[in-house]
Amino acid sequence: MPWQPVRQADATLVAQLADGLARRIDEQGLRPGTRLPSIRKMAEQSGVSRFTVVEAYDRLVARGLVQSRRGAGFFVRARSGPLAPVASAGTPASQTFVPPARVDIAWLLRSMFREGGGPGMPGGAGLLPADWLDPEMVAGAVRAVGRSVRGHLVSYGHPQGFLPLRQQIAASLQSDGVPAHPEHNLLTTNGVTHGLDLIARLLVQPGDTVLVEDPAWFVIFGRLAAFGARLIGVPRGPDGPDIALLEQLAAQHKPKLFIINSAVHNPTGHTLSAGAAYDILRIAERHDFLVVEDDTYGELHPGGAMKLAVLDRLNRVILVSGYSKMLAASLRVGYLAANPDILQKLADLKMLAGLTSPELGERVVHRVLMEGQYRRHIERVRQRVDEARQRCLKGLLKLGLTIEHEPQAGMFVWADCGRDSEVLARAAADRGMLLAPGTLFSPSQEPSTMLRFSVSMADDRGVWNVLEKLFA
Repeated sequence: MPWQPVRQADATLVAQLADGLARRIDEQGLRPGTRLPSIRKMAEQSGVSRFTVVEAYDRLVARGLVQSRRGAGFFVRARSGPLAPVASAGTPASQTFVPPARVDIAWLLRSMFREGGGPGMPGGAGLLPADWLDPEMVAGAVRAVGRSVRGHLVSYGHPQGFLPLRQQIAASLQSDGVPAHPEHNLLTTNGVTHGLDLIARLLVQPGDTVLVEDPAWFVIFGRLAAFGARLIGVPRGPDGPDIALLEQLAAQHKPKLFIINSAVHNPTGHTLSAGAAYDILRIAERHDFLVVEDDTYGELHPGGAMKLAVLDRLNRVILVSGYSKMLAASLRVGYLAANPDILQKLADLKMLAGLTSPELGERVVHRVLMEGQYRRHIERVRQRVDEARQRCLKGLLKLGLTIEHEPQAGMFVWADCGRDSEVLARAAADRGMLLAPGTLFSPSQEPSTMLRFSVSMADDRGVWNVLEKLFA
């Protein structure tokens, strides 16, 4: 089996050997059942170390091309043809982006995560483009953690989360005025969605009333509905929810929870005023319900945003936040801050559901925070988002959309298109673009003329070309 390594090539010797053998297998030069040379013989023939051969053979085994037989050696595997994707009846795999008769949350989520998304995918998914973030900072933290943790990678983490990370989070919250103790008030989660899910599992029983903002983040509607909750929307304005209606609904329905974006509301980009924050806590105490404060996008606020958890001191407020939006979507690291009694119950529920959250990602986030780069990173991202938002606003207004109250911060623009936004979303899907219609952002799911746009599309000419055709 003639093969000679190419020294000082871009590919490692292991990769060269593995790829060379893989090509021969694909071209039928090595037929199924053929025994590869022994590790010693291949090393001698090729002038490489036995370690190189072992690594190359192991890669071929991992790729399903070679089979290892104990005591006999390595053999080329027989391979069947590629499996065709199986689609459910009436839903061909090629048609997965076609919306159903009525655009729903499940379709939007499936479309957000489909492979090969079109020009509207960043906006549809509510994520910032990778080049707006700092992948190298995250990669550097991953490498540093990989060098330092060793044995810790093969053991369970602490159920409450990696303690040094909780200490970092506690220090940050305390500097903002939230009295969070790393042992008594903090629990790490697999992102904000996981945190909200734990809260719903603990506190919501079938038939319970939960107040949500209208509009609000649509995923929580699906989670609460799955627990049998009765959702009632409270209209959200630039300064916060309709306080008079909140009081009325609380008195009438005796809710268990009120879930609210205080800073940088999704989808409007507005932030709670101090007066509204005091009123919400006063109503919560009078009618005995808990407030869940979703702070997913709070770091995009320029500063001075009112946190309910600061005023309430984690008495009735449960604070939920995370790092996925500003670091990397694949880093599913979030946290809950709550009073000790609730936190212990949430920690027990987390253990029952999945024992612990992955410590590797938590160590990576801790490394980023510890090295002091995160604050400057946030400032850079915020500035870029703010500039893009202004360009996005101008572009949407030029297309004839109406924006009653411009967003104060954040990555979204909530605009009135003057027609049924679900119809527009279907038309956009036909052009390979994902739009989020306003009907999904309301618990009532009533027809809406509103659309949520992501500012990440600001400089994407392809997106604007599609929008110009839609609104022509």
